Amino acid sequence: MFGFGVPELLIILSILLVVFGAGKIPEIGGALGKSIRNFKKASEEKDEIEINPKKEPAA
Repeated sequence: MFGFGVPELLIILSILLVVFGAGKIPEIGGALGKSIRNFKKASEEKDEIEINPKKEPAA
C-alpha cells in the first residue's frame, strides 16, 4: 500500500529538516526512541488486574 523507498525518505527528512531545523532533529529522535522503548516495555509487562476482586460485606 505505502511503498517508502530511498527517494521518499530523503524528501521526508529534508522537509523535517526545514520545519524543525538541524538542532531539534536529534532531540526529536531521542524523544521518539524513548517513547517507543517505553511503549514496548509497557506492552511486555504483565497486567496487574485482579481477576477475582474481593467482595465487601453488604451493610
